[in-house]
Amino acid sequence: MPRHDETAGHARSAALHTRFGPWALVTGASEGIGREFAARLAEAGFDLILVARRKPVLEGLAREFEQRYHVNCAVVAADLATADGIDAVTAAAEGREVGLFVAAAGFGTSGPLVASRLDDELAMIDVNCRAVVAHCRHFGAKMAARGSGGIVLMSSLLAFQGVPGAANYAATKAFVQTLAEGLNRELAPKGVAVIASAPGPIQSGFGARANMRMGLAQTPADVVPATLRALGRRGTVRPGWLSKMLEASLALLPRLYRTRILGLVMGGMTRHQDGGGTADHARPA
Repeated sequence: MPRHDETAGHARSAALHTRFGPWALVTGASEGIGREFAARLAEAGFDLILVARRKPVLEGLAREFEQRYHVNCAVVAADLATADGIDAVTAAAEGREVGLFVAAAGFGTSGPLVASRLDDELAMIDVNCRAVVAHCRHFGAKMAARGSGGIVLMSSLLAFQGVPGAANYAATKAFVQTLAEGLNRELAPKGVAVIASAPGPIQSGFGARANMRMGLAQTPADVVPATLRALGRRGTVRPGWLSKMLEASLALLPRLYRTRILGLVMGGMTRHQDGGGTADHARPA
């Protein structure tokens, strides 16, 4: 006999698919939070459009999901820092009823902005902001016309104040947070739910690629179920106990002090970098 929590989980998955199916499109699907979203949605019965840069990895995931969950999967190998990559995603969705769009692709840098590579910083804006706007506009319009749909955007604990050592990355996440809040109000009357998910540090490979050493951190499994449960109920979710604890500890402080504290945290995570004056980057997979 199934346990109560298993039965409740199956019921939530069925309700999610009924409201937002039949297709879900997930960017950044090859690893980390994006991969976790893709796996959870496949388990819930969604057909999937999987987007990332590494086609072989996506094809492996597609085979896994098709065999395990008996869903259909399409893969799109695209660099979302380019106009062609953005267009490839919308082209792949033509003829498929995408009821759920998850923008999990993104990357960050660590270190002083003035020591960074300009091309990396501008590419980060393209992936974290420009591609998100383009795809929200495209899929949001289709969902609004249909009268239903869901959009999940990845914000961050860093979105709510400036952060020395991650100044541009934090600014891109502030953009995403503000975009989600506005879109939620615009699209809710049309039957489209929009949520910003704002986790704290995540053990997903992101920190390693950005050359940051994280101590206490959450996993993608802490983030994704909580985000999907909150979709359609709240405009912003801080998933997991760590996100909630960090948010509570910072919420009452003036913005200036939050910036100083997170600057110290970033300094601790990047102290090992040679000379402390280089900026390392993490590109989406």
